Amino acid sequence: MLHMWSLGFFCFLTGTSYAAEICFDELGCYGDLPPWGGTAQRPISALPWSPVNIGTRFLLFTQKNRYYQEIRADQTIQSSNYSGKRKTRFIIPGYLAKGDEDWPQEMCKVMVKSQNVNCIAVEWKNGVKTQYAQAANNARVVGAQVAHMITFLMGNYSQVADKFHIIGHSIGAHAAGEAGSRINGLARITGLDPAEPYFQDTDAFMHLDISDATFVDVIHTDGLPFDSSLGLGMSQPVGHIDFYPNGGTLMPGCSANNGYPKDLDAIWEGTKKFDACNHIRAYQYYSESIAKPQGFVGFPCSDKDSFTAGHCFPCANSKCPQMGYHADKLPVTDGPSEYFLNTGSASPFGRYSYSVTVTLDGSHKYTTGSMYVALAGAKENTKEYRLYKGKLVPGRAYDMLIDAEVDVGNVTKVMFRWDDYIINILKPNYGASKVEVQRGKDRQIFLFCGTENVAENEIQSVLPCQA
Repeated sequence: MLHMWSLGFFCFLTGTSYAAEICFDELGCYGDLPPWGGTAQRPISALPWSPVNIGTRFLLFTQKNRYYQEIRADQTIQSSNYSGKRKTRFIIPGYLAKGDEDWPQEMCKVMVKSQNVNCIAVEWKNGVKTQYAQAANNARVVGAQVAHMITFLMGNYSQVADKFHIIGHSIGAHAAGEAGSRINGLARITGLDPAEPYFQDTDAFMHLDISDATFVDVIHTDGLPFDSSLGLGMSQPVGHIDFYPNGGTLMPGCSANNGYPKDLDAIWEGTKKFDACNHIRAYQYYSESIAKPQGFVGFPCSDKDSFTAGHCFPCANSKCPQMGYHADKLPVTDGPSEYFLNTGSASPFGRYSYSVTVTLDGSHKYTTGSMYVALAGAKENTKEYRLYKGKLVPGRAYDMLIDAEVDVGNVTKVMFRWDDYIINILKPNYGASKVEVQRGKDRQIFLFCGTENVAENEIQSVLPCQA
């Protein structure tokens, strides 16, 4: 057990301000002077609680035990299923949504089912379900405890730092950064919507930063400003790779955050009703990406508007990272990079991006209506998407980007349909004379040629062009 060994108080001459320092064996000392408190970013000063009061627990999952084994940094770990031959991943929660407090354990179960790893869920409910400023400072101790556990494991299992990966959500992302700053050569830290209040626009050593691990990847899902919109997550990029699904602010299936900044403590403690849907989407996306990575391909882009306009499609050089568990499959780039993608509104969240360009043919000069396409492939078929609404003119090309709900695989056929806004007594026929489909993740192009036009609401099957 770690014991508090020093607590000092220092009174300023004004008699109105106090600074304190608290120290814990093997974890170091912590103060509340600026920049840790009394600043615009961290207005309330608070010393972290002791490890005993925080109540941190380390819950081990492996393929040999789907129910957790609690481990400690002592010789009792030898009776567990921990193995130094496997990679080790820690999961540190932050904001705890009511009814979903044990999500790190559930993610560990998914992880060990997919890969033979040691997965350790870090539980610190006592230390996080308190006033926000206190929880933010408690995270400093939790990060130190994780670093202490990693040091112990390296010393007792002949492991090296590049076999460890820390995943942190919300305040837990910054606890992961604290741990990484204490472990030279840590392989990876994943930040899941790192918390904004008390961390954004602070010095780099106070929040998750690229210096904390060899590879730092971040997912932003609740990045609207806290002061005006109660966004709980950071918007500033802090990793080697920062992903902004759906622009990083308002997630499909979630509503805008409702409340006021003064409600932060009540929201954090769970005494005020608050829907943190946007904030928790980050770990929901990550959990799904473990088994289904292909649905989370991120596209490099300068901003959300450019991505929405289609300026960043397809992947440059067929090398786009996958947001989530498999983000480390590509080499680390020089300097920070920002990636954008779209998701669905409910699980499964993953989407598969295609561009579709249809060259229209027809028996009449034009009509006013809509055209629709669906993709058929080696794996799945998509639903029907409306390609265009307005004036339909033969010879003109119409295009759109599709975020399909299923992985089609190689596209083998395109189904085309059109309809008219009014009853057209001329009974025209229209069809797709040519369709070009490009897959976003690898730039592969599929070409299809139409041989006949169809009447309104009939389906035209457009097949691959013959050489």
